[in-house]
Amino acid sequence: MLARTTLTAALGAAALGLAGLTDAVSTVQAQSSDGQNRRVRVHNQTGAVLQTLQAADVRTGTFGADLLGGTPVATGASVPVTIDDGSGGCLYDLRAGLAGGQTLLRENINVCRIADYYLTR
Repeated sequence: MLARTTLTAALGAAALGLAGLTDAVSTVQAQSSDGQNRRVRVHNQTGAVLQTLQAADVRTGTFGADLLGGTPVATGASVPVTIDDGSGGCLYDLRAGLAGGQTLLRENINVCRIADYYLTR
């Protein structure tokens, strides 16, 4: 009975480990493998709460998920984000959704060349 319990626990742990490994592999595949740093600190200098931030590779124009993960950024605050869809591109358009419904679009931002981006109106 002890051997069966130990085997069941080991199989359960292995399954959880594989699930975590699958998630890690998926995350790695979404990252470009060219060694470019695409981590950018976005500074909200708009005078309004930044509610959403999306990026689109300029080659496709398709905006991805909210880079803020649903966490608003107060005016005057900043947040680090990784802008990388795995395609190896460096030029992105940024679409910011502000409190009050205003949307800002900033085009052709080279996320491989900057460490900070100051979002203003």
